[in-house]
Amino acid sequence: MNYGAFLHIPMSEYAFAVDENTLVFRMRSAKDDLKQCVFFYGDRACRKTPVDYFYQPMQRVMGDDLFDFWEITLKTEIKRVLYGFSVTDHAGENTLYYGARFNSEMTIDRSEYFQLPFNHRADRAMIPEWMKDASVYNIFPDSFATKKAFISGKSTQMTYQGEIVRGKLGGTIRGITENLDYIRELGFNVIYMNPIFAAGEYHKYDLIDYYHIDPAFGTDEEFEALVKAAHKMNMRVMIDGVFNHCGWRFFAFQDAVKKDRASKYWDWFYDLNEPIVVPDNMEDYPNYECFGYERMMPKLATDNPKVREYFLDVGAFWVEKYDIDGWRLDVASEVDDGFWRAFRKRVKGIKKDVCLIGEIWETASHWLDGSMFDGAMNYDFRRHAKRFFALMDIDAREFESRVTDMLMRYRTQVAYAQLNLLDSHDVSRFLSLCGGDERRMKLAVLFQMTFPGMPSVFYGDERGMTGVLEEEYRHPMPWNQEKGDLYHFYRRVLFLRNKENTIRRGNFRVTESEKGGGFFRYAREYEGERIDILLNCSDKTKKISPDGEILFSEKYEDGILNAYGFAVIKYAR
Repeated sequence: MNYGAFLHIPMSEYAFAVDENTLVFRMRSAKDDLKQCVFFYGDRACRKTPVDYFYQPMQRVMGDDLFDFWEITLKTEIKRVLYGFSVTDHAGENTLYYGARFNSEMTIDRSEYFQLPFNHRADRAMIPEWMKDASVYNIFPDSFATKKAFISGKSTQMTYQGEIVRGKLGGTIRGITENLDYIRELGFNVIYMNPIFAAGEYHKYDLIDYYHIDPAFGTDEEFEALVKAAHKMNMRVMIDGVFNHCGWRFFAFQDAVKKDRASKYWDWFYDLNEPIVVPDNMEDYPNYECFGYERMMPKLATDNPKVREYFLDVGAFWVEKYDIDGWRLDVASEVDDGFWRAFRKRVKGIKKDVCLIGEIWETASHWLDGSMFDGAMNYDFRRHAKRFFALMDIDAREFESRVTDMLMRYRTQVAYAQLNLLDSHDVSRFLSLCGGDERRMKLAVLFQMTFPGMPSVFYGDERGMTGVLEEEYRHPMPWNQEKGDLYHFYRRVLFLRNKENTIRRGNFRVTESEKGGGFFRYAREYEGERIDILLNCSDKTKKISPDGEILFSEKYEDGILNAYGFAVIKYAR
C-alpha cells in the first residue's frame, strides 16, 4: 500500500456540504493501489461513548496516471460529523486513515478523527439553480451588430463629458437586441457582453463612467430595452464589471493627476507616486500601479473603504435598476478578497440568484468556496481542449488526467457553475488553432456542450470565424456569410443539451481513454439515466458497440466510428 499517495483535506474540495442534508467527501490514493475504500462517520456531538459509526462504500469516480479519486455523496441529518476511511489494497492489507494519520484500530477520542464541525448554511457554496442549465453566448459589443443581421464596420468618435470615446466597427446595444432571436434560435439562453459602460477605447476596459452606457453603443434606455426583451424570451443577461482598475480619464484619477497628494482621491489608487507621470508612449512604464503596466488603466485601491463603497454601489445599481442577471468580473484574481466578499453580499442581497463569474486564468478554487464567486472563466478547460482537439499533441489518457485534475479542484456544485470556453476576446479563435479543421472543432464543441458547467461561445464561432491576433479574432460578425455546416452543428448540439437533463445535470465519469490514441469516452448519469459521449479525435477507425439509442452522431456506421467521428448514446432507465 502506497501510504504517501493518500490525501484528504477537511473543509475543502475534499469535504464540503451541498445542501442541508447532503455532504460530499473525497479521498485520493495511488493509481490502482486500492481494492476498496469504505467511508465511516458518526455524530461528533453524540452523547454516547463510544460514538456509533456508520459505514458506506466509496466509489472510484476518477483517475489519472498517478492517482485514483474516491468519492461519496452522503445523505445525513447529522450536522457535526467526525469521519475517516477504511482502505484495503489488492493484497488484502487494511488500514484506517483518519486525522491525517494511519491507524490499525479505532479510538474513542473524537478529536483524533477528521472533522466537519458544522454544516452551516452560511458556509456552503450556493449556486443559482439556473446556472446548471445555462448556455452562454459571449458578445464583444463593438464587433457584433449595428442592427438586425448587419454590422456597419465603421468607426465612430464622439465626446462624452468632455472626453473622446471611440467605436471601431459599429456594434451597438440596439444591434444586440435586434438579434436576440438569432441567439435564442441557436439554443443559447444567456448573453454575456464585454464592457458596455462609457470608456475611451473601443474595447471599453478603460472606463470613464460606470453609471452609463457608452454613447458609441447607445443609450441607457436602449440597454433597459435589451434586458427586458431578453427576459421576455427567457434569456438572461450578464455584463462585464471592471473593478480592478479604471480608465485614466476617470474623474478620480484625473483629480489625482492635477492635485497630486492634495487630491481627496489620491488614496483611491494603488501605489501612486508624486508627481504622477502618464507616459505619452504606451511602451513606457508608468510610475503608478496599473493593469499589466497599461498606462490607460490605473489600479484601484479596492481595500479603501471609500473606493469599496463607490464600486459596491455600482454593482448594486445595475442589478437593482436594470435587473441584470449576472456580473463577469474582470481581472478578479488581482482584487482583494474582502472587496469580493462584500460585493457578493451586496448584490445577492438585492437579487439572490444573480451570478458572479470571476475572470481567473489559473486554478480558481481559492475564490470558489462560496464567499466570493459562483464560478470562474475556465481557461484550464480551454488549455486542455486546445492540446487534445486542436494541437493533438496529447493522447486521450493524458487528456483524462488533465480533466480529472480540473474537476477535482472544485466542489461538485461549483463545477456546474464554471464558464467553459474555447475562446474569448483575449485569445485566438479555436478554429484557427485547429488549422481550420471543422471536424476537430466539432469534437471540441461537443465536449464543451456535454461537460459539467456552462458552455460559453464567443460570437461568430458558429459562423466559422477565425483569427490568431487580437485584431483578427475581434473581427466584425460575418452576417453576410451563409449559415454553414458549423452553424447547424451548433444548433443541433445545443438542442440536444437543452433537451437532456442528464447532459446538463448529470455526474461525469470517464469510461475509456486510449493510451497513445485519440479515442475518449465518458458518461453523464442522472436520476437513473445514462448518456455516453464517444469522441474519436484521430485519423484511425474505432470499433464500438452502441447498445443504446444513438441521439446524435457523425462519421459513424455499422459499429465503426470513423476518423474524427462522434456518437452520443442514450441508455434506458
